[in-house]
Amino acid sequence: MQSIVVSLSNHLIRPTNHAFFFKSFNSWASAIRNAPSPQKALNIYSQMHRQSVPFDSFSMLYTLKSCTQLRNQEIIQHLHAHIMKLGFGNHVYVATSLLHAYVVVSFVDACVLFDEMPEKNTVTWNTMIAGYSRSGDVERARLVFEEMPLRDVASWSAMLTAYVNNGNQECGLSVFRDMVMDGGLKPDQVTAGSVLSGCAHLGHLGLVVGKSVHGFMVKNGWELNVEIGTVLVDMYAKCGFLKGAARVFELMQERNVMSWTALICGSAQHGYSKAALSLFEMMRKAGVKPNELTFTGILSACVHTGLVEEGQKYFKLIEESGLEPQIHHYGCMVDLYGKAGLLEEAYEVIKKMRFEPNVVVWSAFLCACKEHKQFEMAERVVEQVMKMVKPDNDGGVYSLISDLYALGGKWDDAERVRNLMVNQHVRKARGSSFVRSG
Repeated sequence: MQSIVVSLSNHLIRPTNHAFFFKSFNSWASAIRNAPSPQKALNIYSQMHRQSVPFDSFSMLYTLKSCTQLRNQEIIQHLHAHIMKLGFGNHVYVATSLLHAYVVVSFVDACVLFDEMPEKNTVTWNTMIAGYSRSGDVERARLVFEEMPLRDVASWSAMLTAYVNNGNQECGLSVFRDMVMDGGLKPDQVTAGSVLSGCAHLGHLGLVVGKSVHGFMVKNGWELNVEIGTVLVDMYAKCGFLKGAARVFELMQERNVMSWTALICGSAQHGYSKAALSLFEMMRKAGVKPNELTFTGILSACVHTGLVEEGQKYFKLIEESGLEPQIHHYGCMVDLYGKAGLLEEAYEVIKKMRFEPNVVVWSAFLCACKEHKQFEMAERVVEQVMKMVKPDNDGGVYSLISDLYALGGKWDDAERVRNLMVNQHVRKARGSSFVRSG
């Protein structure tokens, strides 16, 4: 890269004619665009400064796009100041690229810039919808969507994704319906992927919609590539239609670790533990390296079936595969030992784990203590757990602790926890669970 910079510099300091000058001038922008890393792009940008090479909109645009990956607010602010100095603030493409950079590093600044932009295109509006979605403000994202003078497929996809990513799958599917029925637009692969991701969390209703989207793909001759195939497998698996997931999986010409993992986790989630274990071995024979989520699925399968020895083997395999066990892997092992009545082993896992135990891990242990009527084991940790629980989310843990005190004949402590629940307005989060299978 240094030789490229030197070569460009030599040309630029002694241009022989205008055509040659602009050819070299464009080469700077091209060098920034093709830089192998953001740091290299920033180095070329700095070289232009030092050589007093004039900047055009392309060199600024490519520098912005590359440096956004650094997620450094000071660098973006410096580029912003330079853009304003050069008079590119009114250049819609440069301004939109700057807006995207601020969405990544400072959404407050992004909102200010958006309001100040004299000219906006569809990409500009879509960027703000995505920005509000990232910040969790779906209502404001919807307002921006409604204010848009013109919407394209990407606009509808951004709004749909905003709903799905923030847990409102029903509204996401409603946006998809409006897009097709009222907007008269055909979904692209990104939109279809977002819809199918939403369907995966809606049970039977999601399965109905997901099948319709799948039918649309087949009818329109879409290629079953690895991206679309994986999201279809994931949707069918999470909706409990394992036959559909397996059928799509078999039709895929190419599969990656996420494709295998979607089917493994779906099988484990719906109680097909032996199928999950068989798939895992098939994946390894196919030469596909498992990732952290794959091991979560396979350990969950062991938990559901009570396969302690297999769980121990797969847990050791995590490090043998070049990965580090994460807290959810430890949580699975605590749950596995706990359900098997091996409470000492479960407690040893908690003591030796590389992370600070969270409420989910402790709750799995306490559930096992209650199930096997081992209050003495629970008593070792109950006060520690009480310091961690939060009234807004962990009502089930309070109830569990109260039951454990009652199990141990400590009625005063059980009543104390019950009163605490009333005084702090404790409630159990709907749909919560102690150990998530992924």
